[in-house]
Amino acid sequence: MIPLVDLAAQQRAIKDEIAAAIARVLESSSFVLGDEVAAFETEFAAFCEARYAVAVNSGTSALHLALLAAGVGAGDEVITAPNTFIATCEAISYTGARPVFVDVRPDTYTIDVARLEAAITPRTRAIIPVHLYGQPADLDPIVEIAQQHRLALIEDACQAHGAALGGRRAGSFGTGCFSLYATKNITTGEGGIITTDDSALASRMRRIRSHGEAERYSSVELGFNYRLTDVVAAIGVAQLDRLQGFTDGRRR
Repeated sequence: MIPLVDLAAQQRAIKDEIAAAIARVLESSSFVLGDEVAAFETEFAAFCEARYAVAVNSGTSALHLALLAAGVGAGDEVITAPNTFIATCEAISYTGARPVFVDVRPDTYTIDVARLEAAITPRTRAIIPVHLYGQPADLDPIVEIAQQHRLALIEDACQAHGAALGGRRAGSFGTGCFSLYATKNITTGEGGIITTDDSALASRMRRIRSHGEAERYSSVELGFNYRLTDVVAAIGVAQLDRLQGFTDGRRR
């Protein structure tokens, strides 16, 4: 049997680059939110055609952080699709908000835009379309609906690294949330990253991911320890140039 994903073979192809990246981190002794994290954020943002990227410790943390930065909280509602990994709904629930499900289209298995507006209530604060198995949701009308109702648009792009719709990359339509888990096209074992064009949003997410610190040991709001390590980021940087090849291989 030919496996759909052969992670060992994928990693063997770049093992020298990964070993060099890890050695670089060990030599620098900068292990958390250092130069490798900064490089990974810059390169991933450019890959997704977004202005900013914020690296975190998991795709679940990426979703949670994006919701918090959008101001979602207790008593709010967030619209999403029902056929997604539980992390989508966990992240909504972590904020105290309630997931509201809109069914999916039978041809794409992504959220059915025709049903979307009927689910919006005065409590709705955000929409999270899920790009399932790399296929983007129908984003253009979703963007229009989100803008019309002043809702945050958070893309669950955890399985959609490099996917595109109408010539635009997933993660560039709203706030994009990606996973770096072992089964993804680009994998660091664990990790996540968020893309956005909003500088204020990016700054707030950077604060919240590290204990709400505006600067070292100066916390200005409640935050979390969602930081990405430089070893993980270095492994990600080593794979970015190969990402399209990894994706093409999976398609074949």
